Amino acid sequence: MSAIDEKGRLAIDIAALRRRLTSDRDMWRSLDEIAGTADFRRFVETEFPAIAERLPARPNRRTLLKLMGASLSLAGLAACSRAVSIVPYVRQPEILIPGKPTYYATTLSSDGFGIGAIVESHEGRPTKVEGNPDHPASLGGTDAVMQAAVLMLFDPDRSRTPLKNGEPASYGDFLKDMAGLVSQWTASKGQGGALLIESTTSPTLAAQLDALRTRYPKLKIYRHDPLAAPGSAEASRALFGAALTPVYRFNRTETIVSLDADFLGEGPGRLVYARDFAARRRVRSPSDRMSRLYAVESTPTITGAAADHRLAIKPSEMEAVAARLIAALSGQAGTSRTSIDQTWMTALVDDLKAAGHSALVVPGAHQSAFVHAAAFAANASLGALGNTVEFIEAPDALSVDGDLEAMYEAIGLKAIDTVVVLGANPLYTEPAGLDVQKAFSSVKLLVHHGLYRDETAFLAHWHLPAAHELESWSDIRAYDGSTSMVQPLIRPLYDGKTGHELLAVLGGAFDTDPLLLVRQHWTELDDDAWRKALRDGVIANGAAKPVSVTVPPDLAGLKPAAKAGTGIDIRFVADPWLRDGRFANASWLQELPRPLTKIVWGNAALISPATAERLKVGNGEAINVACDGADIDAPAWIVPGHPDETITLSIGFGRKVGSVALLSGGYDAFQLRRGSQWFATGAAITLRKNSMRVITTQQHQAMEGRAIVRHASLDAFRQNPDFVRTDSPSAPTESLYPAWPYKQEAWAMAIDLSTCIGCMACVSACQAENNIAPVGPDECERGHEMHWLRVDRYYAGPVDAPETFFQPVPCMHCEKAPCEVVCPVNATVHTHDGLNAQVYNRCIGTRYCSQNCPYKVRRFNFLEHQSFDKDEAGPEQAVHNPNVSVRSRGVMEKCTYCVQRISAKRIQAQIENRDLADGEVVTACQQACPTLAITFGDRNKKDAKVVREKSAPQNYALLEELNTRPRTTYLGKICNPNGKLAKPGEATDG
Repeated sequence: MSAIDEKGRLAIDIAALRRRLTSDRDMWRSLDEIAGTADFRRFVETEFPAIAERLPARPNRRTLLKLMGASLSLAGLAACSRAVSIVPYVRQPEILIPGKPTYYATTLSSDGFGIGAIVESHEGRPTKVEGNPDHPASLGGTDAVMQAAVLMLFDPDRSRTPLKNGEPASYGDFLKDMAGLVSQWTASKGQGGALLIESTTSPTLAAQLDALRTRYPKLKIYRHDPLAAPGSAEASRALFGAALTPVYRFNRTETIVSLDADFLGEGPGRLVYARDFAARRRVRSPSDRMSRLYAVESTPTITGAAADHRLAIKPSEMEAVAARLIAALSGQAGTSRTSIDQTWMTALVDDLKAAGHSALVVPGAHQSAFVHAAAFAANASLGALGNTVEFIEAPDALSVDGDLEAMYEAIGLKAIDTVVVLGANPLYTEPAGLDVQKAFSSVKLLVHHGLYRDETAFLAHWHLPAAHELESWSDIRAYDGSTSMVQPLIRPLYDGKTGHELLAVLGGAFDTDPLLLVRQHWTELDDDAWRKALRDGVIANGAAKPVSVTVPPDLAGLKPAAKAGTGIDIRFVADPWLRDGRFANASWLQELPRPLTKIVWGNAALISPATAERLKVGNGEAINVACDGADIDAPAWIVPGHPDETITLSIGFGRKVGSVALLSGGYDAFQLRRGSQWFATGAAITLRKNSMRVITTQQHQAMEGRAIVRHASLDAFRQNPDFVRTDSPSAPTESLYPAWPYKQEAWAMAIDLSTCIGCMACVSACQAENNIAPVGPDECERGHEMHWLRVDRYYAGPVDAPETFFQPVPCMHCEKAPCEVVCPVNATVHTHDGLNAQVYNRCIGTRYCSQNCPYKVRRFNFLEHQSFDKDEAGPEQAVHNPNVSVRSRGVMEKCTYCVQRISAKRIQAQIENRDLADGEVVTACQQACPTLAITFGDRNKKDAKVVREKSAPQNYALLEELNTRPRTTYLGKICNPNGKLAKPGEATDG
C-alpha cells in the first residue's frame, strides 16, 4: 500500500528519509510512514479507509437509508443459520465421550525431518496441532506450517482417486499394471527403472529402498530436494571423512556469530534452537546475564532481527568474511577483503575469545562447504566442540545414484524408460535449464504418487493419491537423530496410500497393511515398548550419539570458491510458509504475513533503499531480473536493512494448479535458479513500464506516534531498571469507568519482547484454534484481514541499517474498556473474570466498538467467509474447532483469551472439587510460542507466574496513558550490544 506515481515508482525520496531519521529513537513501520505519504495518512486518519474510498464524501439521504437498512438486516440475520442434520453413532466407541477431545502423539515432517506433535481430535476428526513437550525437536512449540496441517488434511483440492492417463481408475487397475511392471523388473533386474524420491529420514523407507536395490540390482534411485543445502555434508566429508551433522546447544552460549544462518526461522532444529536461544536472553533483574549475537547475513531474517549487532553484506562476500574470521582467530593477517569494518571484526573476535568454549559460530545451511568448514574450525579453535556444538551421523544420509539432473541425463541417454515419483513435483521445482516435461514425456511409464494432482501428476500415466501425514503410519528422525513414530489420527479420507505401501507394491507385495510395514521394521521393540513409543511420540533414548572429530589445520584443502561479484547478486530463499511450493494451497499460510515484509498472497523481489535509489525503482514497480540466460518479471519491494546491490527472490509461488494457489500473485523463482544454488552473481535488472500488485499488512491497524515498543541495552537496564517509565506518560489514577470486582479469577497476560522473535506461530495457532476465516487477497488489500492477533514489526534508526522489533498485539482485555460503553446492544461486555467478551448473536455490526478501540484489535466480518449451507459444505469445514462458534457476516470478533479453554479447565476443576492451578489454562498463542515469550494466568494468585512477570521492572502497558488499564502488558525489549561498537544508549521508546 505504497504511494506510487504515474510511472509506478515509489513517490519517496530515500535521501530525504535519511535526513528525517536523525535519531535512533525514531521508530517506524514503513517507508511510507516516515515519508508521510498521502496513502499512509489515509490509513491512519480513516477508521475503515477501504470503505471510505467506495462511499461518497458526503453521502446523501438515500445512501444513508441504504446503510441503515443493511445494518438492521444484518442485525436480524447475524445469529441465524440453517439447521444441520446430525446422525448418531450406530455403535459408539468405548473410549469416545462426545464433546470431549482426545489427544494423540504423532510426528510431522519438516523438509524430511521430524518434529513431534500432539494432535487434538473430536470424535475422530483432527482439529488442532500442538507441539509435543516430550519431543526433542519441538519441546511443546510449533510453527505456522505445523498449525496448517489439519487444513491441508481437509483440503477439498486433494487428489481423491487414482488417475490413468488423466482419467479416473480403480486401485485394482493400478495394481494390475504394477504387477506387470514388477514382472518386467524381476526379469531385467530393474533395468531401465528409476525411483525419484524426496529428502527423507524414515528408517523404514530407507530399509525398503535397500530391499528394492537387492531385488532389482539395476534399479536407479535418485533424490530430488529443491531445498537441499549440501554445504555442511560436503564440508564434513572433506574434514572428517563422513557426512556428519552439527547439533548446536544455544542454551550454553555466551557469544554467537551467525554467518548467514537463520537458525531461529530455518532448519529442522529451529524450534529447539529458538527455545534455547531465548533462555539465554530472558532478563528479569539487573544481575541477570544475556548472550550476545552477531549476525552477518545476505538477506534480512528473524535471526538478524534478534541480533545485537547485524551487518548486511552481499552473498558473494560471505566466504571472504569466513576466511577473515578464521585468520583473526588464529592471529594471522587475513588477505580477504570485505566490507566489514576492522573495529567491528576486532570486537567480534575479542568477544569470541573471551567466551571460549561457550562461544559458537553458526554457518548458514545454504552456505558453501568452505564457510561451513571455516565455522567448524572456528569452533574447534575456541574449544566449543563438545559444548556448544556436537556432531552426529547425518540423519538424512541415504545412498542414491544422483539428483534430478542426473536422472534427466540418464533419460536423455535412453538408460531409463520407467520413472516412479514419490511425493516430489519436479515439473514445478525443476532448476532452470532442465526440461523435465520433455524428458518425462519420452519415458514409457511415469507413475506419480502425491497429495495433489499437481504439475507432475498431470503428465503422469498413473497418478496415485497419497495419504496425508495425519492419515499415515510411518517413522521419521529428528534433527538430533531421535526416531519418532507417525501414527494416523483418521482413516484416509480418499483411500490414499503411503509411500511405504507403494514401495511394497513395487517389491511384489500387493496386499499390505501400512501399520505392519512399519511395525515389521521395528522388531527390536516389544509390544510394551511399541505402545510407549506411540504414546510418547518418540522412541526412548533414540538420539544419535555425538561423534568425536578433529578439524585439520588446513581445512582439508577447502578454499573459497567464489569471488565477490561486481554486479548485482541474487539471494534465493524458500518462502517461510510455502517452502518449495508444496503448501501453496493452504489459505492460512498464503494469508499469514511474512515476518519482516508483512507481504501476503504473493512474493516480491526484495532490494535495499540504496539500490532502489540507484535504479530509480519503487515499491510495486515491475522489474525484469536476468541471470545466466534466464529471466523473470517480479514486483520490487524496498526492505530496510537489505544488503546493497543484492536482490532476494523467494521460491514457492507461481503455481499453476490449485484453487487457492492460483489466487496468489508473485513469480516463480525456480525459472531463474540453476541446480541447487542459493546464490547467483552478475544479475541484470531492467525496469518495466508497469506495476505489479504487492499486498502487505504493514500499515494496517497503525497506532501512529505512540510509545509502542520500549527498549534499552542491557547496560542501560542495569543503570535504570525502570527504563520503560523514562519519558513515557503514565496512566491516571482515577477513572469514570466502573470498577469491576474479581472474586474468583482475574485473567491476565504478559508478553516478553526480548524473547519474541516474530515467527508468527502465535498468529497461526490463534487462527486454527478460533475458526478464523481467511478472506483472500482482495479483502487483505483493503485491510479486512481477520486475524485476531497480529505481530507488528517496527524499525528504529536509519533506513539502511535499522534495528528491528516485533510486538504481538492481541486484545488488551482492558479493565476500563472503551469498547464496552459504546455498544448499543450490549454485545461487548465485561465478564466476572475480567474478559472483554463479544456476544456474537447480539452484534448488529455498528462497529462503534472498533472505532473506540485504540489498539485496533477488533475484526469485522464484511463478507460471508464461512459457508452455512449444508448443500455447499465441503471437507474444509471439518477443520473447525467445535468449541468455538463459527461467525457469519455482519459480526465483530476479537481475541477472547481462548475463553473456551478457560471454561473447559474451570469445569474440570469444579468436577474434581479443586481450584484452578497456575499454568493449567494455556492459550493457543502461548502454547504455540517456541520461545515461551507469552505468559498467561490468574492475576489474583499472588504466586502465579504472570504476576511475577508483571512485577518485572521493565513491565509496561501499551498506551497506558489512555487509562484503559489493559490486562495484557509487555516486558520491554532488552538487547546486549558490545560497548566497543555501540554506546549503551539511553532507554528509548517508539
